[in-house]
Amino acid sequence: MSKWFPGRRLSWLRLSILIVVVAALAFGAVFGWGWWQDQREASEQQPWSDGYVDVTATPSFAFESPGSDGPKNVVLAFVVGDPDAACRPAWGGVYGLDEAEDMLDLDRRLARLRNLGGSAMVSFGGQANSDLALECTDAGKLADGYRSVVDRYELASIDMDLEGEMLADAAAVERQARAIREVQAGASDGLDVWLTLPVAPDGLTAEGLDAVRSYLDAGVTVAGVNAMTMNYNSGLDEPLIDTVRGSLTAMHAQLRSLAQAAGVPMGEATAWSRIGATPMIGQNDVRDEVFTLADARALSAFAAENGLGRLSMWSLNRDRSCDANWPDPKQVSDSCSGVDQGDERFARTLAGERHGAIAQIAPSPQPEAPARGEVVDDPETSPYPVWNADAAYPAETKVVWRRNVYEAKWWTQNEQPDEPTESGAQPWRLLGPVLPGEKPIERPQLPAGVYPAWDHGTEYRQGDRVIFDGIGYEARWWTKGESPDAALVLPQNSPWRVLSDREVAEVQSAAAGE
Repeated sequence: MSKWFPGRRLSWLRLSILIVVVAALAFGAVFGWGWWQDQREASEQQPWSDGYVDVTATPSFAFESPGSDGPKNVVLAFVVGDPDAACRPAWGGVYGLDEAEDMLDLDRRLARLRNLGGSAMVSFGGQANSDLALECTDAGKLADGYRSVVDRYELASIDMDLEGEMLADAAAVERQARAIREVQAGASDGLDVWLTLPVAPDGLTAEGLDAVRSYLDAGVTVAGVNAMTMNYNSGLDEPLIDTVRGSLTAMHAQLRSLAQAAGVPMGEATAWSRIGATPMIGQNDVRDEVFTLADARALSAFAAENGLGRLSMWSLNRDRSCDANWPDPKQVSDSCSGVDQGDERFARTLAGERHGAIAQIAPSPQPEAPARGEVVDDPETSPYPVWNADAAYPAETKVVWRRNVYEAKWWTQNEQPDEPTESGAQPWRLLGPVLPGEKPIERPQLPAGVYPAWDHGTEYRQGDRVIFDGIGYEARWWTKGESPDAALVLPQNSPWRVLSDREVAEVQSAAAGE
């Protein structure tokens, strides 16, 4: 008779116990390996915080100058289809990629942010705009449109904001997913794709789930899903932060189910690392919903506890208290939060101890910068006039100085852009470096006849506009017989102010539209 253990008789009871023990040990080994693998995948990228920036909003948000403790990770929003050419990308439907550089200095501002150690990605779509895929039905041109943005801004990460009309159009979402798959496949340095989707208290909506499936079915490697934890509009009977946490927890389960159905099971920690959350800071579009600084602290703690990969906010443009003159705190503003923030900022509060960054393409080695005294500005390779100590510069005038571009905050003369002033109030804002291959930008000209020529004997009231020697001016108060060109020399005393390049461009655009 064979024996399992020396000197002991093998019984069915003992055999059953042995089988259970061996099975438990095997399960423990498999579970341990699965847990380790889950933790390893979850830690592939260090968690980060970022903030959306509406690059076409006024006043402009200086994302390129975050300072020592400002937000260094930004999501530039939104690229959509040009209303006049559906397959051509445009910022906010207004500025083509070249126009955004000429009018917004977007390329150089992005270069400056990265030079300071910041990171960025571009967001396509948004609620109020028309994504490229809605109107562009040519597969090749659609992919080319997305690719042109990725290549132009040297992106390793993009954000696809799917909501409103776009999210409701299943065919458009499928078109977009196929195009992004083509762009991702051709990206030699890789391309992280984040899907930004609305959530309800119980997680992603049916349309949101379908959008994720469309991307997975198209073969896109999805880096993560970013939940718009805002505007629930469902008569909440609990604090907003509780709804936010509940919707994220529900979405976590949904993503694991989607991954399981796609044949790529996802561990608990990995699923959390593939989730982002984007609250609308302060007053939401739903009047009864207000995301407070206390909510921001609670969400930051929740994100840290669960290991959310990304924590964002809408928007950096709004991250400040509204002025006392803002008439209705329940009315959403594009440039303030609607809550009293004091010295606290939502961006810093949400960030907490998150020190990661948006995935970026490794920068090319840069030539050693010349010594300060050796920098010589060449007008032939400078996009704007070289600064001159004898010239007077009205607000919003741009100049080049020591291979960097500066914009005047107010009228200034004989105040060197890169030197501190005696008053401590620096009249110049640094936009970024002169980029390789730049040439002088042709300044916008007023269309002929758009305003009357200035006349010595005519009375002008505040807001009246005229042309004098080809330059546009606007009356600051009642005036008669005072030549507008005095505004170029003594603007503080002149009843006239020079129209900015932006105002001239707006006049041009309006004239072209007519």
